[in-house]
Amino acid sequence: MAAVEEGQVIGCHTLDVWKEHINKGNEAKKLIVVDFTASWCGPCRMISPILTEIAKKLPNILFLKVDVDELRTVSEEWNVEAMPTFVFLRDGKEVDRVVGAKKDELQNTIAKHSC
Repeated sequence: MAAVEEGQVIGCHTLDVWKEHINKGNEAKKLIVVDFTASWCGPCRMISPILTEIAKKLPNILFLKVDVDELRTVSEEWNVEAMPTFVFLRDGKEVDRVVGAKKDELQNTIAKHSC
């Protein structure tokens, strides 16, 4: 697997890649923000570049992207019912969630958990 750049949103296209990044994030005690998205989702495409800009500014947070159609088991495990859904994880547990392409709410929730 290619080395991961700091400050980017990492696409998880297989269960192995998903597990690897979740485990690394947990070991590093990082806040993990998971963007559950779908290729056909208009609001997902709208918020994606905003999330990328946020990720560039916050390399201490692990940003992951999961396509719900590719990794259905992961989206089911986290009870994702609408796209986009942003799930905030710390130590393997959900600490918050933002449903919808709500830029301000997303930024505020990231700020709340990034300390």
